[in-house]
Amino acid sequence: MFERQKGEFVSKKKDQIREYKQNDRPAGIYQVRNIVNGKVLIGASVNLPGIFNRYRFQLSMATHPNKGLQTEWSEYGADNFAFEVLDQLAPRPDAADPREELQALEDLWLEKLQPFGERGYNEKKKGQDEKLKLIAERRAGK
Repeated sequence: MFERQKGEFVSKKKDQIREYKQNDRPAGIYQVRNIVNGKVLIGASVNLPGIFNRYRFQLSMATHPNKGLQTEWSEYGADNFAFEVLDQLAPRPDAADPREELQALEDLWLEKLQPFGERGYNEKKKGQDEKLKLIAERRAGK
């Protein structure tokens, strides 16, 4: 009797996993906004609810990789931050990977809002020349 129940449990769990994978999750551009000082972190995700959940968990556990955001979250508290969707991609019937489109949209939002330095938590992305110089320096042992 236990084996049958166990098998039913495994089957139900597999069905739930399959259903989760088949559901369209909203993809798009988001910001985490500090309500106290207006600073923002801009990002892109193929799963907006998932990234918000992950960030809240990381920030509450003091393990978020963005140290500036983490410091101010710890200082001001969760109630002083808003998680907002800036742009959302429409679901695509062809199930194509939206990452390239998301990268382009993220670049547009970063250009528009300039969330760097005193204005936000993002770091400026390195250009091609800067990336090549960094690689060369690492190889040279600098």
